This record gives sequence, structure tokens and C-alpha cells, in this order.
Amino acid sequence: MRRIALVVGTAVLGLSTLTACGGGASAATPQNTPSQTTPSPSVATPAAPAKLSLATVGNLGKVVVDGTGRTLYIYDVDTAKPSKSNCDGACATAWPPLLAGAGTPQVSGISASLVGTVTRTDGTKQVTLAGWPLYYYANDAKAGDANGQAVGGIWWVVGANGQKITTQASNNSSSNSGY
Repeated sequence: MRRIALVVGTAVLGLSTLTACGGGASAATPQNTPSQTTPSPSVATPAAPAKLSLATVGNLGKVVVDGTGRTLYIYDVDTAKPSKSNCDGACATAWPPLLAGAGTPQVSGISASLVGTVTRTDGTKQVTLAGWPLYYYANDAKAGDANGQAVGGIWWVVGANGQKITTQASNNSSSNSGY
């Protein structure tokens, strides 16, 4: 009986959390749901510090990637000054944040003075570049993918200077909705 109560309580808590975070979508935040079969980076805070470097990705040129070569994005709905992430709940499922991990983020080819962190609403530390919070796209399956480029006209790969790159990716359908 105690086990059933624990399972039911956990399910209710989980559903209420999803409901509370889901919110309504505004015109600036259209809905997008990633494929259920595509692996996405874990949202648990990593033990090792985050790593940032540059890689040439398709026709987008040199863009910021993580330590495994996964493309990173910025979100037009966020702010850089002051740094603020506005992607939580279902948005953060489609666009998982790059979490800082323990220690100072490590950089290669990027000015360390541009790299920082911002505290998310859940208390985790997200890596920022030039103040912009950085994210993965859940539909990017491997290093070099940039399927999130220009999604909804509000998600962008980012250059070493922390500025969005607005070139349309050759392998991306810009008709995708953002979040």
C-alpha cells in the first residue's frame, strides 16, 4: 500500500510540475516538440566543467560547439544584458541548456572573458557566451548537426564572439516552429 501511494504521489507531482511549467505559448514562442527517438543531452548537472570550442558546421562556418562537437544555440527570447534564460519546462526539453558543471568552463578558440554562467529558475548554472545562455537542440543527433538553425526564426548557432549567425543551414527547413 505504501509503495502504491509513493508511485501515485510521484506521478501527481510530476504531472503538476509539467502543467505548471507548460504555460501557454505566446506569439513569440511557438510550440515545437522534438522527435521522441532522438537522444538529447542530459539535463543533470555534469561533474566536469563545460567545454566550448569552434567547429566548421555545414555552410554556417565556424560555430560554437561543446566538448563533443555538438552544436550550441542562442534564443532570441533570452536576454544577454542581464543574462536571463527564458526557456524552461517543455522548451528546455526541446532545447536543453548547456549546464556549467563543476569549475570554470574550458574554452578553445573562444575568449574566456566572454564566457560566464546564469542561474536558471531550477537553480542550475547555464553557460553563457557574451551574456547569451547556450542550448543544445534535441533533434541534433550527432556532432556537426545544426537542425536547430533558424527554427521559428528565433534559434541560432553562435559565433566565437557570442553573436548569432543568421545564415540558413543547407540541411534545415526554416519552416520548423521554434519554442
